[in-house]
This record gives sequence, C-alpha cells and structure tokens, in this order.
Amino acid sequence: MKNLICLAGMLTIFTSNLFSQTNKPAGVNFTKYVDPYIGSGFHGHVFVGASVPFGAVQLGPTNMSEGWDWSSGYHISDSTIIGFQHTHLSGTGIGDLGDISFMPTTGAIKVVKGTLENPQGGYVSLFSHKDEVVKPGYYKVKLQRYDIGVELTASTRVGMHKYTFPASKDAHVVIDLKEGIGWDESSETYINQVDKYTIEGYRFSNGWAEAQRIYFTAVFSKPIISFAVYDDTESKQGTQLKGKKVKGVLTFETTKGEVVYAKVGVSPVSSANAMLNIKAEIPGWDFNKVIKDADKAWNAQLAKITIKADSLSQLKKFYTAFYHTMIAPSIFNDVNGDYWGTDKKVHKNVGFNNVTTFSLWDTYRANNPLFTIIQPKHVNDMINSMLAIYQQQGSLPIWHLMANETNTMPGNSALPVVADALLKGYKGFDINLAYEALKATAMGNSRGLKFVKSLGYIPADSVAESVSKGLEFAIDDWCVAQVAKKMGKQDDYVYFSKRAEYYKNYYDPQTGFMRGRLSENKWRTPYSPFTSIHENGDFSEGNGWEYTFMVPHDVEGLIKLLGGKDKFNTKLDSLFTAEGDMGEFKSPDVSGLMGQYAHGNEPGHSMAYLYDYSGQPWKTAEKVRFILDNFYTDKVDGIIGNEDVGQMSAWYILSALGFFPVNPANGLYVFGSPTINEATLVLNENKTFHITVKNNGPKNKYINAMKLNGVDYTKTYFKHSDIMNGGELVITMGSKPGTIWGVGDVNKAVSTL
Repeated sequence: MKNLICLAGMLTIFTSNLFSQTNKPAGVNFTKYVDPYIGSGFHGHVFVGASVPFGAVQLGPTNMSEGWDWSSGYHISDSTIIGFQHTHLSGTGIGDLGDISFMPTTGAIKVVKGTLENPQGGYVSLFSHKDEVVKPGYYKVKLQRYDIGVELTASTRVGMHKYTFPASKDAHVVIDLKEGIGWDESSETYINQVDKYTIEGYRFSNGWAEAQRIYFTAVFSKPIISFAVYDDTESKQGTQLKGKKVKGVLTFETTKGEVVYAKVGVSPVSSANAMLNIKAEIPGWDFNKVIKDADKAWNAQLAKITIKADSLSQLKKFYTAFYHTMIAPSIFNDVNGDYWGTDKKVHKNVGFNNVTTFSLWDTYRANNPLFTIIQPKHVNDMINSMLAIYQQQGSLPIWHLMANETNTMPGNSALPVVADALLKGYKGFDINLAYEALKATAMGNSRGLKFVKSLGYIPADSVAESVSKGLEFAIDDWCVAQVAKKMGKQDDYVYFSKRAEYYKNYYDPQTGFMRGRLSENKWRTPYSPFTSIHENGDFSEGNGWEYTFMVPHDVEGLIKLLGGKDKFNTKLDSLFTAEGDMGEFKSPDVSGLMGQYAHGNEPGHSMAYLYDYSGQPWKTAEKVRFILDNFYTDKVDGIIGNEDVGQMSAWYILSALGFFPVNPANGLYVFGSPTINEATLVLNENKTFHITVKNNGPKNKYINAMKLNGVDYTKTYFKHSDIMNGGELVITMGSKPGTIWGVGDVNKAVSTL
C-alpha cells in the first residue's frame, strides 16, 4: 500500500510536466484529493455541499441543530436535515445566510421543520453519512424518512437539484423562506407561481448582516400539480404570498424511481435576473454535465499548484486546504453585471465581478497574499469591490457580507489587502482611488481611531478590545505609509510611519507584556497576561502573551522593545511553553494551543516564523513542522479552529510550500519547513515557479541549503517578485540545523528592504 501511495504522489508531479499552452495540466484529476468533510468536525465550521470556485451559490444540507459549531449549517456529528439551502458561510465563528431552503418530502404536508423532541411534527429527516457522497461541485444523500435520493450540483449563480422519488401521489417540495442559519431571521419574504414549471420569490432577512436580500427563480423539470402558500403555518388562498415567514409547497405525483430536477437561480437584484442567470449558466437539463463542469472548474483552479508528496494523506490535506481557500470571497452580481450595493442601490456596468464575504481580519494574514500569487483576476475583483464599498459607505470594508458592514473584529484589515495589491504592482483598479480609500479609512474616527490620532493609544476604559484594536491599527498604518512612500507622498509617509510605531504605547516594560492603558495614562489593573478576555475586554480572542508578539510589520522594533535578540528569543520560547489559566472569559476560538500560542485563531499565525528575524531559524522550522503535522490532519476534525473563510487553510498551503508572509504587505516571504517534496506554481504570462525539496522527511525538518535559480541562497526570506518572475527554488533539508543557510545577521528576515 505504501508503494501505491508514493506512486500516486509521483504521478501527481509527473503529470505537471504535461502543460498545455494555457499552463493547465492535461488530464490531471486534482479533485480526487479533496475531502470536503475535513473541518466538518471539531470547530472547523466548513461548508459541506456543492459549489464552484468563488460561486454565489453554496448549495448544501442544513442540520436541525443550532449553535456555534453549526455556523455553516452542518456538523459531522449531526444526522438531521431540514433542507437544502443555497447560501452558506464556510468556517466563520458566527452563523448566517442559509437562504432559500428546499426540502423534498412525501405524505402529509408539513410546513415547519419540527423539533428534536417531535421530529414527526415537521418535515425534518434523518440521514446517514454512509449515504452521503461529497466532492467539489457535488453532494448526494438519501432522506431516510421519505426514501428520497437527493443530488446537488451548482454553477456560479445556479443550484441544480436532482430528486429521485419513490412512488407517491403526494410528493412535495417545501420551499421555506423563513428558515436561515445562526443569527439570520427573515424580515420580508415573497413567493409566486409563475407557471406550471416555475416559482419565483425573494427573501429579505436580518442577522449578522443586518439587511440581506436575495431573489430566486426555480424551474422544475416536471409540471407542478398544485402549489400551496403558507404564512408560517397558516394556509392562504392563491399561488402567491408576501409576508415575514412565507412558505410554498409544490405537489407532484411520482412513480418509483422517478427523477425530478430543479434549477434555482439566485440574484441580489431581481427574480428576472435570477432567471437570466439560469438561462446563461444552465440552459438545459443535463445534470451530469453540470457536475462535470463544476469538477472542471475546480480542477482548473487546483491545477495552479501541483505538488509531489510522500503520502496520500499529505495530498488530501494540501488540496482540501487549497479548495477551502476558494469558497469565498464569493460572486455577488448577476451574469449581466448587476449587483446590490452597500448604499442600497442597484449598480450596473461596473466592469468587474462584485464579490462579498470579506473575512479580512482573518484572511489578510495569508489567504489574500496567496491570492496575489495565483489569483490575479480575483485580486482585482476584490480590490474593485472594496473600492466600491468605500465609495458607498465612506470607508473600506471591515467584515462585509451581502452588501452589509458587520463591523466585526478589530482593526481596518482591508488596508493591508489593498496596500499589498498596490505594492505588488497590481493595476486592475483605480490606483489613486485606492490610496484615497486607504487614507480616508485610516483617518476615520470610529472604533478608537480618534484616540489613536489624539493620544497615540486607545484608552482601555473608552473602547473595548483596545489593545487588539491598537495593534491592528499600527499594522494598517504601516501599510498605508508604504503606499504613500511608493506614490511620493512624503508627508503622509512620515505621519503614518509614526503611527505605525504606536504599538509601543501598549507595552509595559515592568511586566514585559502588551496591556490596556487607561485614559489617565495608567495601566489597567489587575492584569494577567494569561487572561484571554476579561469582562472589560482589552483583547479580542487572545491574551497578553499572544498579542505581545503581534507586531508583524516591525519585528526588529519589537525585538528592541523586548530587550534585544536574546531576551526576545527567551520570551518567544516562553510563548510556546507557558501554561496558565485563561480565565472564565476564554474564547472558544482560542484552540490549537502550544503553550499560549493558539494556532486555531488568527492573531498568532505569524509567530512561529519570528525566529527568522532573531537569528534562530531552526526554531521556526521546529514549530512550523509541528503545526503542519499535528494541527492539520485528513480527518473530519482536521482543522484545529474555525476555517475562517480560507485563512487556516492558506496558512497550511503556504507553510507546506515552505514560506509565509509574516508582514502582510512588504512583499517578502519568510522560510519555515516545507512538507512537500516538489511543487509547481502556475503564474501569469505562462510562467511557473518550481520548488524542489531534497532529502525531506519527518526527521529532516531543517533547511540546510538553498539555491534560487541555480545560485546559492542563504537568506531566511525571499521576494514576491522572485516567485512571479518564474524560476527554480531548490531546498535541501537535514536532521540538524545547517551551518551556513540562515546563519548570521546578514541572513535574518527583515520587515522592510
């Protein structure tokens, strides 16, 4: 079996040489290595169902259970299904969406989902994971209560259903516009039978995103015998209804094994546009073709990184992680370009794909930098979407969802993303508008910024999560400063560079930690660096231990602040070993612990790499390799914390390749400990970047030597342009740290070239 596994890995890289003129491997099936169940257990919160890369539709099952671990609507521990819904989040810590729920049933009509105590009182059904098939672009299950087989697939804006019914004179599809996920609650809903094949409607709701709206049109392959409408549980006359909790029930008569198809287009603008999306994307009824098209779309994206690995497990971890990075940000416009803006207006002919689901506090650290390497078109769409949001709401997005600003998480984390694109030379958007948006957002007054401008710190007795916000703002300001420098705006460069050093104002040299400072310029007491989140809230999903090291934009300055290289290394060692009670307010997001380092949450994601700045790169190798091997597995609980819309997986992808962007916008990647043996990254302009890792293995975790384009390379970092120009990186590993590579101050990682 071991030989067969190795052969599978060898075949993966062997076929990477079979590139066509479009730089796509010929005939390679990468989707077979994707297991969407990974992360569906523990606290991964991943979406399970059918979608295409960055699709507007995420069509999948929703369980009856509710709560934090059902933020996506599905958890592997559950065995209930209340419907198949067309929008889902993936990996978030808050539940929302779950729009336009379809549930096929037989027998007496039920229009409520039921309860765990009385499932027969509703339409809920049990299912077995043994009857599920889950792969990119396809989902299959059997509803045990009704003996109905359900298969799902999707295009970008259309979900396609295939129901295999038993013989029944009372076969139904319940369209429930009340039900949503998590915080989501319907506010206005509408349904209407257009003709004997077509249903249309909309669902407006309030939740995490306060004013969501989504329209749909559903076309069925079989004539509808009857259509009934309900106001929650009350039957109403006619075939159309508007209300807060509208449901519609279609009835058919079916023979044993009869298949009924449904094509459901969604739109942020209108039911007419939803029908337009159907006609453009799935005009026929060839269900298998839609599955193949979805698989082809996923393969085209996954082919952008081809790897060779030692085991099937490594291949599954890598390509499933890669898959998870491309669920969102998702398309939020129609095939004609129409979209619904933050200003509550329809926008037309904007010249880019508008996208939504910006989990920026998470993704700016790795997923967005990964996109700048392999998703150039999507980067431009994201930046254009952010700039449109700026024009509509007066600031760049914080955590944007379905044309709503949720204001979730500290900082203004769009700033590193926009700055990174500008600094890396992206030009698919208005560069002057981008700088205007950066500066205007950084100069705002909300979320503690007015104190940053007036005091140089955020008083802990004035704004919650003051330390976390202040440190994030310092990162943001550094990014704005670098763009100002590039654009020749010297005064802005000096101003924002000064603000970028305000992280020092949260450091208490007596305790040796970042901590909350009060309005009267005294430290908040009592204080413990272990307390994760106390009732007054100085930190967001972390504690003083972790946030003391969250200065990725000025690691040299942090080293000096902590007393020099030796004291810094001792303190950093302690981060990964210190044990202590995080207190009663500990966030469940704080998971994947190594001492006080929490890999399951984003603030720490750069910290294993900080030894590269302090002359001990072998310690980075040890920590990174441990995380790669132990906090990511090919099991259902194989993600150690919330997936967070691709960030957890992006950390894995980049780290498995051997490098990571500690600073989110300086265009430099810091080396760690690669787990792949070979990789080819497909870039723009028919270029490739090829990585070969020699003598790799479980014990050989240390980089001993390196050649970049045939020349010996000893630095612990390299440039984004080194990748994008194409070329060859050869890394030689060993069981002990090298004596030349990475040694000495000249080879240490740097914050700014």
